[in-house]
Amino acid sequence: MSSSSPHALTAHWKKFLAVGVVALAVVWYFACSGVAHHSNRQALSVLVGSLFWISVLIGMLMLTMITRVFDAGWAPIVRRNWELLIVALPVVLLLGVAPLAFSTSFRHALWDWTDAAHVLPSGHAVGHDPILQAKSWFLNEKFFLARIALYVVVFGALATLLRRWSFAQDTDRTAGHTHRLHAVSAVGIPLSAVTLTMLAFDCLMALSYHWFSTMYGVWFFALSIRLALAVTVILTHRLSNGGWLDGLLNQAHRHVLGCLMLAFTVFWAYISFSQYFLIYTANIPEETFWYNIREFDPVTGLKNQWWNVSMYLIFGFFFLPFLSLLFYRTKIVAGRLLAVAWIILVGGLMDLWFNALPRQVYDKAAPEGFVVTPFLTPSLLLDLAAIVGFGGIVFALFLRGAAKQETIPVHDPRILESIHYHE
Repeated sequence: MSSSSPHALTAHWKKFLAVGVVALAVVWYFACSGVAHHSNRQALSVLVGSLFWISVLIGMLMLTMITRVFDAGWAPIVRRNWELLIVALPVVLLLGVAPLAFSTSFRHALWDWTDAAHVLPSGHAVGHDPILQAKSWFLNEKFFLARIALYVVVFGALATLLRRWSFAQDTDRTAGHTHRLHAVSAVGIPLSAVTLTMLAFDCLMALSYHWFSTMYGVWFFALSIRLALAVTVILTHRLSNGGWLDGLLNQAHRHVLGCLMLAFTVFWAYISFSQYFLIYTANIPEETFWYNIREFDPVTGLKNQWWNVSMYLIFGFFFLPFLSLLFYRTKIVAGRLLAVAWIILVGGLMDLWFNALPRQVYDKAAPEGFVVTPFLTPSLLLDLAAIVGFGGIVFALFLRGAAKQETIPVHDPRILESIHYHE
């Protein structure tokens, strides 16, 4: 293969794999060391790094199925890249979330409710907590581990079926594959909706198991789609400059992606604000504490570091992309759309940090009996290393798959419509 070939990019998969393996080795080393010294912050880096890519890949899985169900004419040349990427979804689950859940020491370090001896801010042990006892039908370790295994199976099965029949159509030109893909997508959308909701409950909401929100799964869905679209814009921009989308991706494709980014930016804001507004209005202590520790220092009563993060989410993750994407030219000019995609990607990470990291840590010397995990710590660098590590694995699998499969779905019934798509 010549260096000028668009598919020369696939030769770099070993480099991505090497970077991913080295970065993850470093992250897991510090995570194991931290747990051994009774610190869970380094283990949270593994969780945040894996969930960042899990959310991206879940979003791509959902977009793949949604465009199948609606038979979107613009989608085939973009969707093929989602199909090449979603193979990594069960892999990231197996390399990130599953080891944390199935290891007793990591499980106890991250999910307080799994350790009966863990001391709560109230000074009582988890094993004597009436709130946990009321939720024990759901929050018990056997059911928790069964659900983690189920996520790997469900997402792995959907990704496998969507890829297998799409790739098979490239060789045998059978129209029946399209019908099968529509059927799988019609079943897979509600199945994925339930599964991603439960995953969000288990991996994020259960980190502070006293708190609950029925809107949490919808928030995670909105975040996943936003991150997936941002990565799609960044990836397709690269592939349209010397890659296999060179000369194929046009202004109209960018316009559709930009419109979707705008729609889900509004949707994310609606869900996030509604959750906050309902909890604020109800003013129930069992719910409000989650936001209080993200706003006030429990000792001084002043705004804490997490308040600044929440302000970034409002103005950087919502208003800036929202106001930018209102303009038509932002959606069609490659450089402008790319800039918005990067803003959303950074904001998505901030949103994950905001949801995963702050927690009440028992400290009998503190006036309130606990301290709140700060935002600015050296472990943020470990979070970024975890994102690079899992990202290396994701793109190694992506490029390896691109070397073996058609990067353009040549016999998709809508392929010509997609190539010549216009506004």
